[in-house]
Amino acid sequence: MNTEGCIWIQGAGELASGVAVRLVRSGYRVVLAETARPLAVRRRVSFSEAVYTGRHLVEGIVGELVEPAACRYRPGLVSVVVDDRGSVLSRLGAGAVVDARMTKKAPDPLPTGKIPVIGLGPGFFCGRDADLIVETHREARLGEVISQGAAAPNTGVAGLVGGQSGLRVLKAPAAGQFTSLYEIGDLVEEGMILGHVSGIPVVSGLTGRIRGLVHPTAELSAGTKVGDVDPRGAAIDPDLVSDKALAVGGGVLESLLRLNIRPAG
Repeated sequence: MNTEGCIWIQGAGELASGVAVRLVRSGYRVVLAETARPLAVRRRVSFSEAVYTGRHLVEGIVGELVEPAACRYRPGLVSVVVDDRGSVLSRLGAGAVVDARMTKKAPDPLPTGKIPVIGLGPGFFCGRDADLIVETHREARLGEVISQGAAAPNTGVAGLVGGQSGLRVLKAPAAGQFTSLYEIGDLVEEGMILGHVSGIPVVSGLTGRIRGLVHPTAELSAGTKVGDVDPRGAAIDPDLVSDKALAVGGGVLESLLRLNIRPAG
């Protein structure tokens, strides 16, 4: 199979989807591989939503869920396949693999063989896990392409958005499923109960706009992120890929060109 300009992205969450948007717009053909029950919070800009719905648009680009046997690279849209181990990659091949699982630790190996690998964020080390790494930390050089060493380490602290960090993140107080009382895009106030996990309330730590909520059928562990309230409120649009995801996507584009991997002709 001719894999010129074909990119396999392991993961289909917010950053992976921002990368996919930039690649598709640049002429690459993209497949995104996900788990059977994705935990993406910013679902409106995550192609992982197609796992639940069958079809999902991110900024006008279509993501379609396909069966592993029917998975292929297609121009102008992305194929989404449930394949958390990258088993389809062995058959399909790729010009490059973008590992966007964001585990923030040394990744479980994928069946990449000699295919170049671009890793996103901490956990990767050049020459061991990836050929190139793209920085994902806002306080480091976001979007920088790293060819030696590793990205900035995981701090365990949410990045600053609108001057807020930890208060904007909603976490599951217990194991179970999240039952939301609001929708993505709603404006909320500090102290409001936004939903429940196993009957325990999830309370907003600040006033702002709900930018993301985990899918209601996702199985959660205690402490899992279930939502994100953006303190910038009405000034933000949850249907737009974030500046962070666009910057990381730009770093992946640069990485592909450094590796001499061009868009499909």
